[in-house]
Amino acid sequence: MRSISLTLPKPVSANMYWRTRVVVPKKGRPMAMTYVSEEAKAFKEQVTWIAKACGVKETMKGRFALDIKFYPHRPLDYAKRQRDHGALWDDTVQAIDLGNVEKVLSDALQGVVIENDKFIRRLTLERMEPDGECRVVVTVTELQVEQPQQSLL
Repeated sequence: MRSISLTLPKPVSANMYWRTRVVVPKKGRPMAMTYVSEEAKAFKEQVTWIAKACGVKETMKGRFALDIKFYPHRPLDYAKRQRDHGALWDDTVQAIDLGNVEKVLSDALQGVVIENDKFIRRLTLERMEPDGECRVVVTVTELQVEQPQQSLL
């Protein structure tokens, strides 16, 4: 079972990932076109360079598990927040939704580390306590497909 862990920069927000513009053809009605933003393209390029530097030469084929640990930005007043809120201080930190982290990250990994994000079979998302280094640690693990016993068929 092959596995790789990558430490990546904070992904762009899903709100910044797509852009929409209205195209007005010479004939017909205006249409909205949605496309990937320049920020999203730059993030995918960063992911590509980091993956290659970590030895990724080809995409993983088939089913896989994705484990994502997101470390949000630690604010300058974190010590005061710790005193005021105790163990729950990091709940006061503004950060991207975990769902947005997963979507942007899986799109950036597609065609670089994984063949297609439709093959995600197990997904673990965790928001970690900010430790001063805003980042995402993602582990991609190939999953073996269990073959049914022939005697049962």
